[in-house]
Parts: sequence; C-alpha cells; structure tokens
Amino acid sequence: MKNYERVRNLREDSDYTQKQTAEKLFLHLTQYRRYECGESEIPLNIAINIAKLYGVSLDYLAGLSDVKKVMNKSSLSDTETELIEKFRKLSRTAQGRLLERADVLLDKLN
Repeated sequence: MKNYERVRNLREDSDYTQKQTAEKLFLHLTQYRRYECGESEIPLNIAINIAKLYGVSLDYLAGLSDVKKVMNKSSLSDTETELIEKFRKLSRTAQGRLLERADVLLDKLN
C-alpha cells in the first residue's frame, strides 16, 4: 500500500473531507489533494503533521509498519513501562519463555 493510500484511508476513517483535512493541516486544498492521490510526495514536515492529526506513527504512514498506534512513554502506564524495561534486560531465550507464558495466561482468560 502506498503512503498516499494510507493518508486517504485515515482521512476517510475519521470522516473528514479533503477540505477539512487541508484546513487542519494549514494546506491549500489543491496541494492536499495532490498528496492524497500520489501526484506529489509528502514532505516530512507535512507527514509529521498528518501523523499527529491521526495519532499514527510515521512508520505507519510510510508503509514500514502496519501498527497504527504511536507507542511512546507517555502513552504507557508505569507498569507497562516497567515491564518493557525488564523485558529488554532479558536474554532472547528468556524473552521467548516470557512470551510463551504470557500466551498461556491469555489462553486461560479466553
């Protein structure tokens, strides 16, 4: 999927018109349309603003990831942050074991 298709899909999922989106991004409608249909490359500063508008990562916009949600420290609870920090300190083998145990716990919940 091209990044302009993702931009269009994000806009449509948010029920915005092209005009509304252009206004939110402080762009002329014609220029925004060019980005959305792939006629013009999206400059980094505009891509950053689009990512902020929809709460997605630049990796998602660029097609490098299918994960939309931006993960940063401020979006994580203290417990989640602690878990990630501890997980990163484990060996690959220990990380694998922990993930297996998490799967078992999740299966018990379902």
